[in-house]
Amino acid sequence: MANSKVIFGNEVLIDLTQDTVTAADILTGKTAHDKSGEIITGTCDYDADTSDADATAAEILATKTAYVNGAKVTGSMPNRGGVSGTISNVATPYAIQNGYHDGSGTVGIDATEAAKIIPSNIKDGVQMLGVTGTYTGEGVTAEAISATPYTTQKVYLPGAGYDYISQVTVDAIADNRVLDPVSGGYIVTIGAVDPNA
Repeated sequence: MANSKVIFGNEVLIDLTQDTVTAADILTGKTAHDKSGEIITGTCDYDADTSDADATAAEILATKTAYVNGAKVTGSMPNRGGVSGTISNVATPYAIQNGYHDGSGTVGIDATEAAKIIPSNIKDGVQMLGVTGTYTGEGVTAEAISATPYTTQKVYLPGAGYDYISQVTVDAIADNRVLDPVSGGYIVTIGAVDPNA
């Protein structure tokens, strides 16, 4: 039987009788004395209280381990490393995958699309992604025409080298009166027949 209390004269040198330590309180492999003075070997296999930890395997990097609430957990979060991507159209956002990212990845506008974002392709004064537009429209050439009213419908379109018709001048309807020698009255011809009809 071990000694739990040592008194030298009137002086208490050692008193273990009030100690509460147990094997479960001591790390595995370590030794101490309990309240009876007996040597006890620790059985505790952790050095921190993890009872309030709430991480899950999906939140721990794959192949890495941790202790949660006293249990060893192996992570399942994929290691994406440095992921880079491009945005090629306004309707499709870049999707960020679940997992660990090391911070070296980048996402930018596709090079072909970025090459189109230049001042001359953007309306004058409009700013797009840091580029201020200078486009004021292209020059156009207008055509003014004169038209003869025919007895049939005729459609007029801009001629070669013209972008639009700015003005159409329609001649007055001709009133040709010719005296008919047979009847003694006038023969009246209104309008003209389109020679190209």
